[in-house]
Amino acid sequence: MKSTGIVRKVDELGRIVLPKELREIFKIDRKDPLEIYVDGDSIILRKYEPACIFCGSANEVVNYMDKRICRECIEKLKNE
Repeated sequence: MKSTGIVRKVDELGRIVLPKELREIFKIDRKDPLEIYVDGDSIILRKYEPACIFCGSANEVVNYMDKRICRECIEKLKNE
């Protein structure tokens, strides 16, 4: 894991502010959802990218009847 050298305090409501530089690097905009992971004693934040309900891929995912499906799985379904 790479250290950024940035330190932030948790406020009274349990919030932290992500520095603008990091938000720009990772293309995180206001109100973008973030996923929270835990790895041992580390907390990992990742921009939420909805994935295909069948294969889990986040590549070329489209909404179909309120479900997220990748184009590859759509093609497989067409051929069945």
